Amino acid sequence: MTQERIIGEYSGPEPGPLLVCFGGMHGNETAGIEALSILFELIKNEPNLNPDFRFFGHMIGIRGNLQAIKAGRRYVQKDLNRQWTQDNVNRILSTPRHLLEAEDLEIADILHLINQRVDAIQPERVIFLDLHTTTAYGGIFSVATDDPESIRLGVEMHAPVIKGLLKGISGTTLHFFSREHFHPDTIAITFESGQHQEHLSVNRAIAATINCMRSAGLVLAEDVENRHDKLLIDYSDGLPKVAEFIMRHTIEPDDNFVMRPGYKNFQEVRKGEILAQDRSGPIRAICDGRILMPLYQEQGDDGFFLIRAVSAAKAVMRS
Repeated sequence: MTQERIIGEYSGPEPGPLLVCFGGMHGNETAGIEALSILFELIKNEPNLNPDFRFFGHMIGIRGNLQAIKAGRRYVQKDLNRQWTQDNVNRILSTPRHLLEAEDLEIADILHLINQRVDAIQPERVIFLDLHTTTAYGGIFSVATDDPESIRLGVEMHAPVIKGLLKGISGTTLHFFSREHFHPDTIAITFESGQHQEHLSVNRAIAATINCMRSAGLVLAEDVENRHDKLLIDYSDGLPKVAEFIMRHTIEPDDNFVMRPGYKNFQEVRKGEILAQDRSGPIRAICDGRILMPLYQEQGDDGFFLIRAVSAAKAVMRS
C-alpha cells in the first residue's frame, strides 16, 4: 500500500527541507498525480543533462485518496480534504483499523508515511504542497495560510494567492499541516492548476511545483528554466496578485443545488446577480466581487466562493 501511495521520491546529497507534494487528495483530480509523475522523471534525469545540477533536501510525491482515485470520484464516503482536524485525526489514530471508514484509512496511512519519512530524514523544515484542480475553467490560483512564508510561496508561483479562504472551510491539509498541529517549522500551500480535464492543468502543476522547489530552496534558481515562470505568468495575466475571501455558499445534501452554467474562476459578479438555484429559489451574490470554484460536479458541498482583490503588500501586512 505504501508503494502504491508514493508517486515518486528524490533525495539530494546536500541538506535541505522536506517537500511533501500531494496529488489526488480528491479522487477525480488526477492532474497533480500526472504532473508529479512526470516531474520526478525529469528530476532523476537532470544530472545527466546538467552535471552542475544540485538538489538540497528531500522530496516525496503522495497520492491522496487512493480508493477514490480508483473509483474516479471526488471521495468515497466523505471529502478527504475536509477531514484534517486534530480531533478527527486523534479519533482515527486511536481507533482499530477494521472500524475505520474509507477516508479514515487514507488519513491513517498518509500520516504513517509522512511521520516515517520525517523521523528518518529529520529535516529542519517541512513544506506541504497540495495540488488540486477545479470543475470550472478560468484562472489558476494558490491558497495560502496566514503564515507570511506560505503567502510568499504562493506569490512566487506567479498565480493569484487567495487569502483567508481557510476561514470559510475546515479540515483541509492547510489547516492540519501547520506549526500548530504538526512539526515546529511547517509551511503549507495549495495550488489549483485549472479545470479537471484540461490538459494544460498538468503542465501548470509541474511549473508551480518547480517554482515551489526553487522558492523553498530545494533547487537553485539558475537550474530552473524561464518557461515555467512564463507559463504561469501568461495564464494569470490580468488577474489579481492577491485576493481575499468574502463568503462561501454551503450546500446541504437535499438542497437540489444547481449552479448557473458558464461561470469561470475569477469572473466578476455584481451584487444581486443570480448565481445558482436550489429548492428555496434563486441564490444571489451578496456583494460585488469575483466568483471562485463554482460547482459543476455531482459531489461536493461548496457551491461557490466569492472573493475580492487586494494588494500583495496589504495582504502580507495583515498576516
